[in-house]
Amino acid sequence: MRLHLVAAAALVATLAGCATAPPQQTAGAKPKNIIFFLGDGMGINTLTAARIYAVGEEGQLTLDTLPESAFVKTFSNDAQVTDSAASMTAYMTGVKANNGVISMGAVTLAEMAKRRGMSAGVVTTTRVTDATPAATYAHVPKRELEGEIAASLVPGGAGYNAALGPAGLDVVLGGGVDAFAKRSDGRNLLAELRAKGYRMPANTAELKALDERAGQPVIGLFAPSDMNFNAMRDAAKEPSLTEMTSKAIGVLSKNPNGFFLMVEGGLIDLALHSTNAKRALQETVAFDQALKAAITQMEAIDPGLKNTLIVATADHDHTLLLNGYAKRTGPTTATQPGVLGLLKQVSDGKPRRDLDGAPMTIIGFGTGENRVKGSRASQAGLTDEIVSADDYHQEAVVRMEPGNETHGGTDVYLGAIGAGAEGFHGTIDNTHVFNVIKAAAGW
Repeated sequence: MRLHLVAAAALVATLAGCATAPPQQTAGAKPKNIIFFLGDGMGINTLTAARIYAVGEEGQLTLDTLPESAFVKTFSNDAQVTDSAASMTAYMTGVKANNGVISMGAVTLAEMAKRRGMSAGVVTTTRVTDATPAATYAHVPKRELEGEIAASLVPGGAGYNAALGPAGLDVVLGGGVDAFAKRSDGRNLLAELRAKGYRMPANTAELKALDERAGQPVIGLFAPSDMNFNAMRDAAKEPSLTEMTSKAIGVLSKNPNGFFLMVEGGLIDLALHSTNAKRALQETVAFDQALKAAITQMEAIDPGLKNTLIVATADHDHTLLLNGYAKRTGPTTATQPGVLGLLKQVSDGKPRRDLDGAPMTIIGFGTGENRVKGSRASQAGLTDEIVSADDYHQEAVVRMEPGNETHGGTDVYLGAIGAGAEGFHGTIDNTHVFNVIKAAAGW
């Protein structure tokens, strides 16, 4: 399926940062710059809810405007519902893996780029050693081996991934200091990386001040573990996903041979596992803003994106659902809960009630920690204020331990723009995404 832009349709400027439509690409050109955006857990229901949250039912996120699109099947080698390790391994190597396995026995797109003299980088809001970024540059049998994953980034050190070349990755930005500095083997990987010439911005100001023309690699770790949700972060200490993406592009684009960059909005997944829809939608909007900024930045570097391919997708779904027959809400504002609120009837705007006489939220989950035992009559006092609060956990059908809402197995959306984007269409396997990128680049 190809969704071509209509030139006369201007996007509404909103908090989602959705302004004018991205530029059309030139078909047939081979990209030398490849940016792979991954919204961790950003299933179609989450994407739809984030659109309503940010710009209302009729609005558009940047993701909605990408001229080429496809649906992606996400099952892993051993499971109907994938985890992030297996799914990202499929995207980065074209090989189906068992859940929990990180790019074993196959070459990644980042490694292919380095072999060709290109620059390569990773940006994430989680730990840089978490499954999704790890599958870009590491090869381990279990995703939990984050100490080994971190060691694979240190050129010349024990456990280094030599497939990244003598200099290693050029840019690594995200969270996860502990895997580098608090280790059972006594190594201080940050000291080793500094000795190899890596620059190490420790906060937002230092990242912004970084000389993009210096030619030295960069590793910026801005939190001991995962970074904070965008709405909760200290902006002076933790840069936004947009700021990290922009700096990564600025550094990597100085290589005349081109670059490969993976950008992950990883905290979408964390919020969904906690059935905290508000944070999940905010993180999806932040991811969309980073995508918009990257397109704008690359258009300035490469007008018409004649030498650039940008792909945006998700690794898997979650069990977030939108309960039916809700009156249209428009976007969420300071005074209106929008899609985060109670489900209101179209006829009179009053809350719709279940068999027990209790109201319900528009957003729910298939699995999660907040499941009412027996009758929901005890929930009769729910209000918009309660269910749209920052820390509210939506109700679930099946009760799970806190933070253990499960992934879902539904296909995910993929959008693409730039040189080679026309290769994405129809319903495809996640391994085929690798094949399309590889073929587009002529690797």
